[in-house]
Amino acid sequence: MVRCWKRSENCLEEVQCTDGGPDATPRSHFSHKAFWFSLSALLLVIVALGLAGHLGLSQLHSQSLQIVRITASDQHGALINQSAVVDQQNDLVTLVVTSSTNQTSTVLFDVRHGLICYKPVDQDSCFLRTMEQPDYDNVNSLLRGSTHKQSQFQLSGNETERQMEFLGVLEASQVNASSLGEPLQTLCKNRSVHWTRRADGPGKQRLVYFCIDICFPSNICVSVCFYYLPE
Repeated sequence: MVRCWKRSENCLEEVQCTDGGPDATPRSHFSHKAFWFSLSALLLVIVALGLAGHLGLSQLHSQSLQIVRITASDQHGALINQSAVVDQQNDLVTLVVTSSTNQTSTVLFDVRHGLICYKPVDQDSCFLRTMEQPDYDNVNSLLRGSTHKQSQFQLSGNETERQMEFLGVLEASQVNASSLGEPLQTLCKNRSVHWTRRADGPGKQRLVYFCIDICFPSNICVSVCFYYLPE
């Protein structure tokens, strides 16, 4: 709004006038209201889409996780109880093995990176080795098999194939835990991590420190035994 002056016979009278006519002020007020309304609506749409995407991803990830329970007997007839957490989305299988002495160990198969990580309950270390073709075949019975139709497996002793593996611990070649992926870092938090390699056996001069028995739905059980290699 600007000031206008109107000449009369004796003086100048001050009157009000506008540049855009009588509709300029209401139109400007309406434009501001429309702008803020549109902006608010846009923000609400963005927030709603963000929440929907987050919930959708969370639901998808939770659906990709499945717990499979495996029960088998060891070589002495004692029961081995396992629960396998299968994450098909990230190609991960986590076996939680409870022995007959009620000790629990964890074995993580990271298929995407080709690694197996062993976390025994009575050790302050984790142990790594690279996956081989039999490992992929065994884990695929959980990842690619019809586990969605069956969540519990009872392996009979006379039909189960048993294998023995010896892994030598390379104590001098400790792994930098920060170089590992997030699942392995979480599993081995506050523990040292060591590479292992397959060996024929520890020999008479070396002692086996511990063994972990793991079973798969394909009726294969593997006893993995660890010993420390000489420096």
